[in-house]
Amino acid sequence: MEVLKIRKVRENAIIPKRATVGSAGLDLCACIDAPLTLAGGETARIPTGLAIALPSKDYGAFVFARSGLSIKHGIGLLNAVGVIDSDYRGEIQVGVINQIRESYTIEPGERIAQLVVMPVCALPVEETDSLGETERGAGGFGSTGTK
Repeated sequence: MEVLKIRKVRENAIIPKRATVGSAGLDLCACIDAPLTLAGGETARIPTGLAIALPSKDYGAFVFARSGLSIKHGIGLLNAVGVIDSDYRGEIQVGVINQIRESYTIEPGERIAQLVVMPVCALPVEETDSLGETERGAGGFGSTGTK
């Protein structure tokens, strides 16, 4: 059985867990010493106090926003999704942004994001002159419908 190894790199770090048995993500908590208030539009890099070791290069860990925090308080991730490569051993930090006008205070130990481990398919890359034809072709934004 493959295992996600987690190491505390800060004493007050909280080992992540799933909120329910059906949860895809492990809750990442803010490893900060004092509350941190973000004004509207402000950003911050929040330490989690954790480092991980994925079981192999066949996996990646991905940091996603917590939907409740985003919808209720406007706190999202700066880069939409954080990618943690299988060979990274440093502390996981979460770049957040307050996307609304009202200030929001992140409390020490608060769940700020979620970590999802997924398979990664590292295909070899091959340059080509032809990609093959499809029904859609090069149709981009809005090409499959108006809604």
